[in-house]
Amino acid sequence: MNNKQEAAPRVLKDSKNKIRVDFERTSLKERMKAKYLNSNFYKKLLLAVFRFVLLLGISYIILFPFFSKISASFMSPVDFIQSDVKLIPKYPTLNTYKYLIIENHYFEAMLNSFILSFVCAAIQMFVAAFVGYGFAKFKFKGKNAVFLLVMLTMIVPHQILASSFVQKFIYFDIFGIFEATNLFGALGLSQGLYNTYMPLLLLSVTGLAFKNGLFIFLMRQFYRGVPDELEESASVDGYGTFKTFFRIILPISIPMLITVFILAFAWQWTDIFYVNTFMPSSENLLLTSNNFWSVMPDTLDALKDQAGANASTFEVAVKNAAGLLVVLPLMILYIFCQRYLVQGIAHSGLAN
Repeated sequence: MNNKQEAAPRVLKDSKNKIRVDFERTSLKERMKAKYLNSNFYKKLLLAVFRFVLLLGISYIILFPFFSKISASFMSPVDFIQSDVKLIPKYPTLNTYKYLIIENHYFEAMLNSFILSFVCAAIQMFVAAFVGYGFAKFKFKGKNAVFLLVMLTMIVPHQILASSFVQKFIYFDIFGIFEATNLFGALGLSQGLYNTYMPLLLLSVTGLAFKNGLFIFLMRQFYRGVPDELEESASVDGYGTFKTFFRIILPISIPMLITVFILAFAWQWTDIFYVNTFMPSSENLLLTSNNFWSVMPDTLDALKDQAGANASTFEVAVKNAAGLLVVLPLMILYIFCQRYLVQGIAHSGLAN
C-alpha cells in the first residue's frame, strides 16, 4: 500500500516533466498559439477589460469633481472667458493661493483651527473612552435607555438643537453664580459664552459634540472585547475601578484612542455648522469660519472683472481653492496616520 502511495507522486512528477519538455521542444509559434488562441484566454481577457473599464468609469465619476476644482484653482481670470479652456489652464497662476494665504490670513486661521481641533479632539477622546468603558463593563438600571439616548445624538439633526444651544450659551449661568459675581461683565462678555470657544469645549466635555455618540459607540465596542480576567486580576492586586482604568485599560486602548482622536480632530477641523453657529464674529478666524473661505481676497475681487460674464464662476473657483487649503493639512495627516485608522477600526470589531 505504501509503495503505491509513493509511486503515485513519482508518476505525476514524471508526467509533468515530460509535458514541460515536450512544450519546450515545440516552436515558439506553436507555443504562442496554444497559450493565446483558446477560449479560456479570451474569457479572461474580456473579464479583465470589463473590470478595467468599469473601475475606470467609477474612478472618473468620483475623481472628476476633484480634478476640476484643483485645475480651476490654478486658472487666471482670463482663462474663464476662453472657450477652449476646460480642465487645463492656458494661463496658469498661483495668485489664487497666494492672495488667499496672505490676505485671508491662512496660517493664522490654520493655527487657531489646530489648537481648537487638538483640544476638542483630546477631550472627546477621553470622554468617549470613559463613557464607553462604563457602558461596556458596568451594569446599572436604565443602561440600555441611556445608551439609546447616546445613539440618538447621531441621528437627531444638529440644526434642530442649534437655536436652543445658542440661547443656552448666551444666557449661560450655573445656579446664578455668574450673574451674582458679574463675571461675564468683568471679562467683557456681553453675550455670555456666545462668540467664544467655550461652547465647543463644553460640548466636548459633556459628550454632546459633533459625532461624539459615534466615538462612544466605537470605544464601547472595543472594551466589550477586552477580557474580564484583566479587571479581575487587577482587583486581586488591590486596584480600584479608576486605577484599573488608568493603569491597565487605557494603555491597551492606545490604537483605538488614536483612531478616535484622528476622527475627532478631522471632524472638528472641517466643522462649519457649529463654528459659524457659536462664533459668527469676524474676530474668530478659523479655516471653516465664513470670514476665511467665503470672503474673496481684495486683490482677487478686483481682478474678477477680467473674467467678464464668468466672474461668478471665478468666485466659485476661489472658494473651491480655499476649501482645498482647508483639507490639505488633513490629507497630510491621513498619509501618516492611515495605519492607525485601519488598526483602530479592526480592533473596534466593526470590520467583522
